[in-house]
Amino acid sequence: MRSATEVDTPAGAAAALLSTTAVRERARQLTERARAGESAWFTIDDDALAAAATEVADVTRGSYPDLQIPLHSRWRHIQSAGVDRKAALDGMLAGLDARARARALVDLTVVSVLLDAGAGPAWSYHEPQTGLRLSRSEGLGVASFHAFIDGMFSSDPDDPLRVDARGLAGLTEQRLAEAFQVDRDNPLVGLGGRAALLHRLGQALTSAPAIFGADGRPGGLVTALCPSGHHRVAAHDILAAVLTLLGGIWPSGNKIGDVPVGDCWRHAAVTGPGLTAGWVPFHKLSQWLTYSLLEPFEWSGVTVTGLDELTGLPEYRNGGLFLDTGVLRLRDAAAAHRSYRAADELVVEWRALTVILLDELAPLVRARLGVDAEQMPLACVLEGGSWAAGRALAQRLRDGLPPLTVVSDGTVF
Repeated sequence: MRSATEVDTPAGAAAALLSTTAVRERARQLTERARAGESAWFTIDDDALAAAATEVADVTRGSYPDLQIPLHSRWRHIQSAGVDRKAALDGMLAGLDARARARALVDLTVVSVLLDAGAGPAWSYHEPQTGLRLSRSEGLGVASFHAFIDGMFSSDPDDPLRVDARGLAGLTEQRLAEAFQVDRDNPLVGLGGRAALLHRLGQALTSAPAIFGADGRPGGLVTALCPSGHHRVAAHDILAAVLTLLGGIWPSGNKIGDVPVGDCWRHAAVTGPGLTAGWVPFHKLSQWLTYSLLEPFEWSGVTVTGLDELTGLPEYRNGGLFLDTGVLRLRDAAAAHRSYRAADELVVEWRALTVILLDELAPLVRARLGVDAEQMPLACVLEGGSWAAGRALAQRLRDGLPPLTVVSDGTVF
């Protein structure tokens, strides 16, 4: 944590919240408070964690019998239904050197992650090449892949396999709707929010030409973090770059003074020095983007270290796992039938408890599977895993709907 003097300024306080150390510290405050019976919204049944771990372990072993579990990543959705779309893209990029290929893969990853938020239960994507019809995150991933290879995010018709600032600036909601097959009978939640987020990405890329180049390409992160001759990078360094360079694109409107803080939210019970008091950071989309960038970096020959410095992702599948297994219980059962905003204290607390409970769940899952943290880092627990188990429980209990309804604009959730 920064000094009291630094956090008494908006810029210093905002900077103090830009780390997973801050995420865990604030989330832990709310978890300890709930365990002490002081939460207005939730109780925690620690005995139920064992059942949750068994549920996750069973789902993991069912999906990955050999326990060769990939990282939790947007690439799992892009590769949906066992179709190796990356191999097809690799073929298209075959004439480029390793760094150029990596930049293209990072370009795709960034836009695909930004387009990945709750799609709603009524939307799906039909992939003409395979005949598959995919919904939710899988459908969004495959739709974004095809939009990328069709050149929708590039301003250069002769170089379609890239994302650049001019291409993003020219992207209309109508073009995005066409690419994602959206119409009256196939509505996508938060379409306008997704288009606006890509426009803000373009603006962020333009504002940092030293990193993203004159064309403003997300793939500039590759050379910025791993200049020629460097072959190692820490996961948190990737996150720090994402937060610093792209943090302004998140549309929460949350600010300390006049400084945007993105996916940070108010909770009256949280303490901290200076202007950080009352703020709970999550940086969920930034961390989801970081998790998803790990493989493109590794595919370019870079070793990524310190994976477990990242936190579990506080969204409705992981959070739903703990509600549906009874680890978390609502003090007021009727609360499950209301709708909430991301800013509501109940949602902020739900997300905070999810972060800490995922940390506590991970060793229990590993013990059931007979592996250690090196073999199964948190990123693999999520993939194996907690996210899939949360979805499976939701499907069994509510036809896939989460246990709490959070009104989404297609960005935070």
